[in-house]
Amino acid sequence: MNKVLSQEDLDLIDYWSKAGTPQGRAVLNVQQRIKVISWRIVVSSSLVLKRVVDLIVAATALVLASPLLIVVMILIKTEDGGPIFFRQIRIGLRGRPFGMWKFRSMVMNADALKDQLLKQNEMQGGVTFKMKHDPRVTPIGRWIRKFSVDELPQLWNVIVGDMALVGPRPPVPREVRDYTVPERQRLMAKPGLTCFWQVAGRSEIDFAGQVRLDVQYIRSQSIWLDFVLLLKTIPAVLLGKGAY
Repeated sequence: MNKVLSQEDLDLIDYWSKAGTPQGRAVLNVQQRIKVISWRIVVSSSLVLKRVVDLIVAATALVLASPLLIVVMILIKTEDGGPIFFRQIRIGLRGRPFGMWKFRSMVMNADALKDQLLKQNEMQGGVTFKMKHDPRVTPIGRWIRKFSVDELPQLWNVIVGDMALVGPRPPVPREVRDYTVPERQRLMAKPGLTCFWQVAGRSEIDFAGQVRLDVQYIRSQSIWLDFVLLLKTIPAVLLGKGAY
């Protein structure tokens, strides 16, 4: 009984028949180069489009949110007289450090106090530090953190190119030093303001879940996916679920 060859079998036979001659190998090499160049063009075009969208949306959002930004600046300054903004070193694309901006939501010596609170970390597994009732957070800070208002200055990070609108949240250097090799996959995309786990529970998702969702985004990222995640971020922020 004769076996009917599938198209995959026929393609494989055709490939090896070509590879058996110098002319065939030359043709295959050219075809391979064309595929690689085409792939690079598609990827580069997607990155350029993503960057253009990031710039337009971030600049527009910064202008529209300016009245709120001014009110928050006044509240923070009048609360304790300390700095309005907080610049923290974070780790971005391929391990590059950058200064990430936030509205200051904690007392001025928050970093020094963190070392005393590490044993009270409520994030199970992994290297991220989270406390639902962090004593370092100021009254105004608790409100702006709940609704992610403290993150709005990161729109400037998006404009200057350190961050994107959508991407894995940028970790601090202390966390990255303790990453396993699989967890370092989070650094293979530009960090963002929002991501999968930001719209699916935020701090209620454990570290392993955050890594899994970040890697899933990196492997499937697209302009359409970014658009969907940005839309889902709106109700997530308004409801304040998982934020502390």
